[in-house]
Order: sequence, then C-alpha cells, then structure tokens
Amino acid sequence: MEWNVKTVDVHPKEEGHDDVIYNVHWSVTKIDGEYSGLSYGTQSIDTSDLSNFKPFDEVTSEIVQGWVIDAMGEEEVANLEANLDSQIENQKNPTSITKTLDS
Repeated sequence: MEWNVKTVDVHPKEEGHDDVIYNVHWSVTKIDGEYSGLSYGTQSIDTSDLSNFKPFDEVTSEIVQGWVIDAMGEEEVANLEANLDSQIENQKNPTSITKTLDS
C-alpha cells in the first residue's frame, strides 16, 4: 500500500507550540499490475499530550503515516487493505459491465 499523507490541518498555536498537526488528509493506493484500488479520508491526531512534540519543519511523511496508522489501529488498517484488495478483485473479475448499443 502506498500512502499519501502530505496534507495536514494544524493549530497555529497550541500549548506554546506552533503549527500543531491535529488532522491528516490521507489517501492510500494499492496496485496489482494494471489494476489498482484507492481509498481516502481524514484522520484526527490526538494532541492531548505534546510532551514529544516535533516541530512542523522536522515532520516527515513517514512520521505522519505512522501517526495515522497508530490512530486508525491495526483492525481499521487491515479493513482498509481488504477494501483495496476487493476493488482490485472486482476489476479483475467484474460482476457487471456497461455496454453501448450499436443503434
């Protein structure tokens, strides 16, 4: 799965810190050959304990991805991956297709 977590919402000031990330806009893609699945959403990040605060200019996509996965929990991430697998399977073996009449 390929995550994109580059867009975030921040509180400009919170508990003496600048640009505290509290919400992440994410998308995740899974590719299998010519088929792919996509899902997107937002995930709130708990900011109640800022003792390990990292300044915004030191935050990377890898760090934010970890926060998102931790906040979602293993079960939700597994459900997300299962949904992507289902999208790919439906592309490989469609149960319905659209056709156009000649006349």
